[in-house]
Amino acid sequence: MTSQQRSASLAGTREKTYFEQQREELMGEIAMSFEHVLANINKLNRSLEAVVAVGNEFSSVEALWSQFENVMAKDPEEGGSGKSEEQGGGGQDEADRTKDEGSDA
Repeated sequence: MTSQQRSASLAGTREKTYFEQQREELMGEIAMSFEHVLANINKLNRSLEAVVAVGNEFSSVEALWSQFENVMAKDPEEGGSGKSEEQGGGGQDEADRTKDEGSDA
């Protein structure tokens, strides 16, 4: 038993090789980098949640403008003034064509 204890104590006190030292340093750097990545991902997630929250605040405004747009789009079609403008516009085109035909003759 004493030989096992000696070998265990020797293994604990022996110096680490250059490879083992470099591996531990690199593993520590990798662990730190992963922690930074995780922190940045969490920060990005919070920022995206804030953007979505701000966007959701505008949903009522968007609905109101959409309703306004729909009302304005239906008004000329349903009212008599829209039809008279179309007829007046068509009459103007016909008058222009008559002038062109008269100038050609």
